[in-house]
Amino acid sequence: MKHLNKVFAAAALLLGLGANAQDSDNPWAVSFGANAVDTRFSAASKLEDQFSEYFNAKDNWNIIPSVSYLNITRHVGSGFTFGVTGSINKIDKFVSKRGEGPTGIDDYEVSNPGDLKYYAVDGQLTYRFGQMLKSKWFDPFAHVGGGYTWLGDESNGTVNGGLGITFWIVEQVGLTFQSTYKHSFEDDRNVFPSHMQHFAGLTFKFGGKDTDGDGIYDKDDACPEQAGLKEFQGCPDTDADGIPDKDDACPEQAGPKEFNGCPDTDGDGIADKDDACPDVPGLKQFNGCPDTDGDGVTDKQDKCPDVKGPKENGGCPWPDTDGDGVLDKDDKCPTVKGTAANFGCPEISEEQIKKLNEYARTILFNSGKATFKEQTYAVLDNMVTILKEYPGSKFMIEGHTDSDGSNALNQTLSENRAAAVRTYLQEHGIDASRLQSVGFGETKPIASNKTAKGKAQNRRVEVKLIKE
Repeated sequence: MKHLNKVFAAAALLLGLGANAQDSDNPWAVSFGANAVDTRFSAASKLEDQFSEYFNAKDNWNIIPSVSYLNITRHVGSGFTFGVTGSINKIDKFVSKRGEGPTGIDDYEVSNPGDLKYYAVDGQLTYRFGQMLKSKWFDPFAHVGGGYTWLGDESNGTVNGGLGITFWIVEQVGLTFQSTYKHSFEDDRNVFPSHMQHFAGLTFKFGGKDTDGDGIYDKDDACPEQAGLKEFQGCPDTDADGIPDKDDACPEQAGPKEFNGCPDTDGDGIADKDDACPDVPGLKQFNGCPDTDGDGVTDKQDKCPDVKGPKENGGCPWPDTDGDGVLDKDDKCPTVKGTAANFGCPEISEEQIKKLNEYARTILFNSGKATFKEQTYAVLDNMVTILKEYPGSKFMIEGHTDSDGSNALNQTLSENRAAAVRTYLQEHGIDASRLQSVGFGETKPIASNKTAKGKAQNRRVEVKLIKE
């Protein structure tokens, strides 16, 4: 008996050490403690008499001073559990009915049958009312089942039923009290009586999995591998902003819900993660950066943040260096006052046009060719000097010949000579876009081709101002 008790106690302790929390979360439970066997319940023939000494443990209950039962149960759903109980005891108080007394009340006697050994294995289906009552500590239950009991040299099957209650001290541990009626089909009550068996012990629930150890079981934990909070179904809220990390766009920085948990340091309505200027209030169209002067260029890109200016000039207004009303960006002569009509450059006067043509008429070509005589280079350089003074003006270089030779030859020669002048001017600093050339051959004489003097006048170059 002593060795068997030790086995029960060791098994119960081993199972209890790993207990956590029973029901759908922790489906397993183990209970162990003491049991008492009462044969008087069966000996009484009247219902009121059966319960009259129900709690008379001193006279009627058989108890051994050690752990004497072990119960293991498994939650099977909807408040039901199924369990198996093993129990041991020793019968030294056997209650039997002696007969009916003179007053009509049954008369009983308690005898010692010789310390009968009692062993039982029972299965039971239990319904627990705690969940229905929505109580976390008060958990009454009812059970039915059957088992097999050995009483000394006798043994018999029983049909069982009873009531009990568990008081949960903490979520994992409870105190359980249970009474079970075991009905025997043995006719002779003195050989193998039906009886009551009472149990009192500790119950541990276990079997639930809580991987991250946050007190929320994996099946209910939205973040089973990260310790979290109950209000967020087991998910963490690292920055404590009331938004769980899994839904928080900035899980390590506290921020309001409207920004998905991200902060808005400058309070401009744009979350820092989307704000190109998170420390300065700005505008949404500029990703949170300010535009103080309202010119469409953000301050951090604006070279003149307090003065409106175009983006092309870095947010600064275009300068007008020479003050002629034509902005430098459009002014072809930004350091010399001019007119808007001539792109900011001074307009060439009639006097200067006249002077150009005086030079042009003295250009001398080698006979029948488009090459210059040596003394002509000084004349061409003077023309370059004048043209550079009016960089916004465009000119047409015209070539003319006398009537000697064929018309076709003269046309070609006039074109080539005009082109030669244009090329020289370009090579000496005059922009090609400002110059054009054309040849008229002998078609526009200014003097008679019948005299040598007249022919000399007709062999000429003229410069005309192109007006746009």
